[in-house]
Amino acid sequence: MKKLFSILVVTFLSTALFAQTTWKADPMHSKLTFSVTHLGISDVAGLFKTFEATAVASRPDFSDAVFTLSVEVASVNTEVQMRDDHLRSADFFEVEKYSHMTFKSTSIKKHGQNKYQLTGNLTLHGITKPVTMELWYRGTIENPQSKALTSGFQLTGVLKRSDFNIGPKFPAPMLSDEVQIKADGEFIKQ
Repeated sequence: MKKLFSILVVTFLSTALFAQTTWKADPMHSKLTFSVTHLGISDVAGLFKTFEATAVASRPDFSDAVFTLSVEVASVNTEVQMRDDHLRSADFFEVEKYSHMTFKSTSIKKHGQNKYQLTGNLTLHGITKPVTMELWYRGTIENPQSKALTSGFQLTGVLKRSDFNIGPKFPAPMLSDEVQIKADGEFIKQ
């Protein structure tokens, strides 16, 4: 009986420790931003206001996490309405035809303490390409107000707009081909 009890306890603890958990981005404490260089002399920044992101992991350091992202492209905001409308047009994002941008990670590799290279498939403007970004896991705490376990991440990297046929009528140096990406997020354990 003791042996059976021991096996049950070990099985329960193993399952509890290694069970996959889902984490969802808290929209009030998460931001997805980008910047491009205009005329080769200044950076213009913007963000996407509406998106959902999740992480599914079984390890507490997120070293086996799978991240997914879905962005409403029409939510682009650069604080200039005329520019935002132009970005939504067929010259750039063509939101009437391609309403969402999606990402799903395919691998995560340790790249220093709490730092990872996150690779996945990005679909934007009807084109899917693999991209690799830098991911910084900033830790997990219990939120003192909500009592929810909350993990913080920062994602940075560079995309080429030409890879996704975004704004082909606007060559560099009018608009840089390279787009700097930065996402900060608090993810709440579900």
